[in-house]
Amino acid sequence: MAEPVELGETMRRARKRLEEAGIDSAEIDARLIVEHVTGTTRLDLIARPDQLVAATHAEAIEAALARRAAREPVHRILGAREFYGLPMGISTGTLEPRPDTEILVDAVLAVAGDGPLRILDLGTGTGAILIALLAERPQANGIGIDISDDALETATANADLNGVAHRFKALKSDWFADVAGEFDVIVSNPPYIATRDIGALDIDVRGFDPQRALDGGADGLDCYRIIATGAGAHLAGKGWIGVEIGHDQKNAVTAIFEDAGFDCHEARKDLGGNDRVLIFRERG
Repeated sequence: MAEPVELGETMRRARKRLEEAGIDSAEIDARLIVEHVTGTTRLDLIARPDQLVAATHAEAIEAALARRAAREPVHRILGAREFYGLPMGISTGTLEPRPDTEILVDAVLAVAGDGPLRILDLGTGTGAILIALLAERPQANGIGIDISDDALETATANADLNGVAHRFKALKSDWFADVAGEFDVIVSNPPYIATRDIGALDIDVRGFDPQRALDGGADGLDCYRIIATGAGAHLAGKGWIGVEIGHDQKNAVTAIFEDAGFDCHEARKDLGGNDRVLIFRERG
């Protein structure tokens, strides 16, 4: 068993280990891992760098660093990531919620209003989008759809963790197949990577995110066609559709929804200035 090491030295070694492994975010990731395992904070590192890290913690840190050095994303190692200021558990059957997806939440909140809302989240994954919307709109309720049992279990746990379980329902369905009723808002961050491009994704993504949540078919647009075709039967009058898109898909996705009878109300860019979110409304 490893000997106890001071916190400051533990942090230094962790950062060095990840730097040597070629991890660009070595300093941040090392801090996240050490703080997660030891339960310490940045203030502890400043005020008490000489406090000892227990041998069991040191071993757990080493195991986590080995996983990160193998390119497993740090938040998958930690098992959670914050989204829209809320903690979200991550599992093998879910995508890791990312900051760019918060743009979709912002866009939907801007158009949906404050009254009672019925929200449908297609391909809910961790439930992050729907849970964030429910947290911001206390009169809303919603259904999170996914084909993965693992994802539905994770989303349900996240809804409970964030205090919205009584307004969140998880439903196993292949898109609209088992969905009944109408909704004021339909949202989705669907798979949108073209099948041929998945192999070129960063190893942090293609090696650890579930492929089913990435693969959007031959041109990356299959899921948008399904949503656009099926949404009309489940969208209440004057309802909204919000979708996340790939950086080069704005025109193609807009055309798909326009052909299905929807007009593009708004397009938003992500934190890097790329097209990322489209908001649609039924024409007329």
